Amino acid sequence: RFTVYKSAKHIYAQIIDDTSGKTLVSASTVAKDLREELKKATSKMDVCKLVGVAAAKRALEKNIKQVVYDRSGYLYHGRVKAVAEGAREGGLKF
Repeated sequence: RFTVYKSAKHIYAQIIDDTSGKTLVSASTVAKDLREELKKATSKMDVCKLVGVAAAKRALEKNIKQVVYDRSGYLYHGRVKAVAEGAREGGLKF
């Protein structure tokens, strides 16, 4: 399950295995390894897309190719949609 959480300042993306209850992959705007990339982004939408791409790359490294998108009750619009588009660009299939 590919889940998204957003706060006023940050956005978080995780891939969770519901059978074992463990987080397999995570990416967010507070991650230290993404800070340099995120500084280059010009808008919140670009930042969200980069978080989606980073989550997808990490998932593919762990041989996860297909997920179910869980938008956590948010409308599929704006930043939530940008994360999904970034993950698709990164190679994940929904």
